Amino acid sequence: MTRGPTLPAHRLPSLPKPLDAFNTAPADEARALLLHCLHSLRWSHRITDHRPYPDLDSLLAAADEAAYDLSPADLSEALARESLPELPEGTYSAAHMALGAAHAAYEARFGHVFVLYLGDTPPDESLDRILEAIRSRLTNDPEEERVVAAEELRRLAGGRLAACLRNTGRNPSGASLITQVGPP
Repeated sequence: MTRGPTLPAHRLPSLPKPLDAFNTAPADEARALLLHCLHSLRWSHRITDHRPYPDLDSLLAAADEAAYDLSPADLSEALARESLPELPEGTYSAAHMALGAAHAAYEARFGHVFVLYLGDTPPDESLDRILEAIRSRLTNDPEEERVVAAEELRRLAGGRLAACLRNTGRNPSGASLITQVGPP
């Protein structure tokens, strides 16, 4: 049995990648996306001003490197916009109270919210990890803790930025940030 000629492969039009849209977006829109992820105006401006980025890893590396140049005021601005880590559903009220007390002690000692990058920590282990980290970091002197908090902030910001631009073009709240090449 002979078959007829094979049809050429049908190609779908190439869809814009979120990073392409970010690279070509107007500066104020790119800064808004970055401010949502990085929580610092200076940090956002610096990353926007150095576009285009060839790939997501380059953008993340630039964001990480730029974080090292943040002034104490820039770092304070970014820390002030951070929120407390969320506890998994079903966490007992006693655990919420313990975490609230630990956060209060931390903020009283260091003057800013506690930040911790949980990465791939399973939800059922996050409370223990947060409490352990707060207890451990309460022993730091203020300058040492500022360095640790800055590192955790860099990791948090990088995770948010990657989530915003990795294949989806959506911010963590689900609202579309980038929908086409050019202005989002």
